[in-house]
Amino acid sequence: MNLRSMRLDVRDGLADLTFTEAARGNPIDGIFCAEIRDVSVELSERADVRAVLIKAEGKTFSVGGDIAAFTRDLDALPRTIKGWATDLHDAVARLQRIDAPIVAAVHGVCAGGMAAFVAGADIVVASPGARFVSAYTGIGFACDGGATVMLSRRMGYARARRYLLLGEVLNHEAALAAGLVDVVVEPDALIDHAGAIAARLAAGPTRSYGEIKRLFQSVDHEPIETQLALEAMAIARTAATQDARGALLAFRDKRPAVFSGR
Repeated sequence: MNLRSMRLDVRDGLADLTFTEAARGNPIDGIFCAEIRDVSVELSERADVRAVLIKAEGKTFSVGGDIAAFTRDLDALPRTIKGWATDLHDAVARLQRIDAPIVAAVHGVCAGGMAAFVAGADIVVASPGARFVSAYTGIGFACDGGATVMLSRRMGYARARRYLLLGEVLNHEAALAAGLVDVVVEPDALIDHAGAIAARLAAGPTRSYGEIKRLFQSVDHEPIETQLALEAMAIARTAATQDARGALLAFRDKRPAVFSGR
């Protein structure tokens, strides 16, 4: 793919997505939103993608929205913002639906919509210098990027609401305590640690991961009877996969299971 704000490499089942606008702080702008939408389509259509690792170049993971672009034409800003958000939200929704688990490796500032985007990852690994900045109300904006959904799933409604309304800044300890971050590792181990998790997932039962991901998306709004029915259908579907059959036979024969993602 011909990309300007990010780079996508796929190898051995692992899609490595790196934000590359380090000199600008990896901002969310029109180009970023269009490209992340296109990347989400690519990832959703490739059968060889079994896990995704998201990381960023430079000292800052992302400054969030591009303030310089916001102030370029304030009269046109509402239409501009809506267009960007439409592309970004298309990507957010699509990435939630793919089977491949998503791992994010976060360092430095992760602000605004990028904090919401990262919260949508299945596993978030951060370094001690990571700071999650709400940012929205500081510039008089509401939130986007799935913030109300993704942050609530990780932090709970009340904690997510407080984070957004008060424009809070969470360091790595506060983010870990709130559930926004899953693991904290030293800066020089961040990429290796997150990469090892992603590689492990890329070698696992991809269909199983996808079913589990989607079950968690419905858990908050479905009645218990419906959720249990969804679980029954999901486990039945995975029982029919090559991976499940092979793993059961491997367990019976006391040998390691090898998963193909099918």
